[in-house]
Amino acid sequence: MRAELIMTEKGKKIAVLGATGAVGAEILKILEEREYPVSELRLLGSRSGRSMKWKGKEYAIEAASQDSFDGIDIVLSAVEGEISRSLSPIAVKSGAVVIDNSSVFRMEEDVPLVIPEINPEDIAAHKGIIANPNCSTIIALMALAPLHREFGIKRLIASTYQAVSGAGAAGLTELEEQARSFTHGTPMQVSVFPYQIAFNLIPRIDSFNTENFYTKEELKMQNESRKILHAPNLMVSCTCVRVPVLRSHSEALTIETEEPVSPEAAREILSKAQGVCVVDEPLNERYPMPIKTSGQDMVFVGRIRKDLSNNGNGLALWVCGDQVRKGAATNAVQIAEELI
Repeated sequence: MRAELIMTEKGKKIAVLGATGAVGAEILKILEEREYPVSELRLLGSRSGRSMKWKGKEYAIEAASQDSFDGIDIVLSAVEGEISRSLSPIAVKSGAVVIDNSSVFRMEEDVPLVIPEINPEDIAAHKGIIANPNCSTIIALMALAPLHREFGIKRLIASTYQAVSGAGAAGLTELEEQARSFTHGTPMQVSVFPYQIAFNLIPRIDSFNTENFYTKEELKMQNESRKILHAPNLMVSCTCVRVPVLRSHSEALTIETEEPVSPEAAREILSKAQGVCVVDEPLNERYPMPIKTSGQDMVFVGRIRKDLSNNGNGLALWVCGDQVRKGAATNAVQIAEELI
């Protein structure tokens, strides 16, 4: 039975599952920034004994269990897939709606996969769980969906340049420690990534599919884009690269469209798109960069130009966005906003 949400004057009873992680902490920050109506807040982690502040008040971290969701309206889940697979159905059975940041439910037929600026209408079909897309997919589609609506995208070639924070706090720490080791001439320690990430690029994120040797991260771009855009025949080839950048993913996107498209028309459409900021003045050295796009929720688009290998029906563009915020936490809170 689908959980129905009833808005009260005091707001929603919210649980943040994985509150102590990078995305969980960002969710709390964004709930406060966006003044989400919270009547009760429950912070859940792997163990109790810690506390966190929210809106100046101290909240104890509770160890997540099957009894953690009683009376909760919305669960904002920021835990690994295995944990979400175990606890999310329990939360739904308790009467909550789960907005899940892991990948385990994204491609299930009865679970909406939602970017609120693109397909908010899909939320209505939920059966208790709503999935947050992969961060790279969100950043790409914020720029591509407005163009798809106008010109019809039939083919996408994507190369992603993904910041180390996509691997969590440990990824940030490893890059910073390796940079210090390089400066001091001491050996670099490698644990989070398969190779040194400082001053290096690693063309592998997640495990390889042994059938075609694309990684799981690369296949997410294909499968999730098809589901969100309702474009089952969309052709996608993606290469995902880990780069020595602290925060904010960048992506080089080349599209082939059904209808002719010009850079001028694309700029005009994207300049009016919700959640998108066009920064495209190459002669003035103005284009999106991670250093300029971190810590905020807009997806920045630039380097919009013709695809010289495609006569009239192709564009190349460059996008950057904060993968912890719009690529994860903010998108989840926006879905929660849609629920009320």
